[in-house]
Amino acid sequence: MRTPTTDRFSEADRRHMGVALGLARRGLGNVAPNPAVGCVLVKDGRVVARGWTQPGGRPHAETEALKRAGEGARGATAYVTLEPCSHHGKTGPCADALAKAGIARAVVATIDPDPRVAGRGVAMLQAAGVKVDVGLLECEAQMLNAGFFGRLDGKPLVTLKLATSIDGCIATRSGDSQWITGEQARARAHLMRANHDAVVIGVGTAIADDPQLTCRLPGLGDRSPMRIVADGRLRLPLTHGLVRTARNVPTLLFTVPGNPAGRRTAFTAAGVEVIEVPQGQGGHPDPVHMMKCLADKGVTRLLVEGGGQLAASLITAKLVDRLFWFRGRCVIGDDGRPGVAALGLEKLSLAPTYALDAVEYLGDDLLEIYRLSR
Repeated sequence: MRTPTTDRFSEADRRHMGVALGLARRGLGNVAPNPAVGCVLVKDGRVVARGWTQPGGRPHAETEALKRAGEGARGATAYVTLEPCSHHGKTGPCADALAKAGIARAVVATIDPDPRVAGRGVAMLQAAGVKVDVGLLECEAQMLNAGFFGRLDGKPLVTLKLATSIDGCIATRSGDSQWITGEQARARAHLMRANHDAVVIGVGTAIADDPQLTCRLPGLGDRSPMRIVADGRLRLPLTHGLVRTARNVPTLLFTVPGNPAGRRTAFTAAGVEVIEVPQGQGGHPDPVHMMKCLADKGVTRLLVEGGGQLAASLITAKLVDRLFWFRGRCVIGDDGRPGVAALGLEKLSLAPTYALDAVEYLGDDLLEIYRLSR
């Protein structure tokens, strides 16, 4: 839905909405299942207050900004990156709160597709006499909350992260992979963990690499995502680090029916959540059902870190929305393991395609960011 308006957005409007989008990004990976929203209150050309969605999804951005503004909100313009909510949940509607605070105008980046909102927030503001303009930096706002929008349709935003040699290998055949990329690239990867709700790997990668899957950047230790292992036959050792630390960092295993009940009970007793999904190709957990389960659990942003078989299954099912491809400066050749396992393609025309969005230089390494071409 788009509210018609003949007003042209000013440069000041664009600047303030840009700030609101920057504030919203602070919540990525930290507010699920809610969207990450930013709000800036401006009066007489001066910023009165700012707010963004707080950890856990509440308080909402508008509530935070209004609390900081106090009486200064009366007569102000509210720049909000997502349509203010109109329904009663654990808190009252943000649209109602903005109206009662006496704002004169609301600039909304994009409509909230949640069926509980979907234009009702705009209507509530207009009914209270607030001037509403919708659509400023709309594409940017929709991209920022693509995971929230996708979860409403049964799938989180899925980002596949690959760290490979120039020619696409993740390790030598003997399994040596430390380190294909340098410190700057590894720090960037840890930042990705901080802004995703969950991270998933295959059981082969878990056993071979013994990863912690936590964010170990200074000051962001509390931003570690939920850890997930796709483990069709519950092969993960009970002594594995991910199991031993499951009571400290939420840890989940996706498996398939038919495993011994005692094995499943042992994982549960250690604090690991075990979820059965139908069996997919090769006896692995079906990726489509995994995504549906995660969406139902409130996961909006999923980071896939390996291995090659898991990456291939998600790519084949066209579930990978974004590729973050880190390339080190070495060439491994046929002595290496590919970052993505066989896709079963017989024709080049059947290959999934991705569009290049951005390139970043990280010391001697390169990061290429792609999005799925639809």
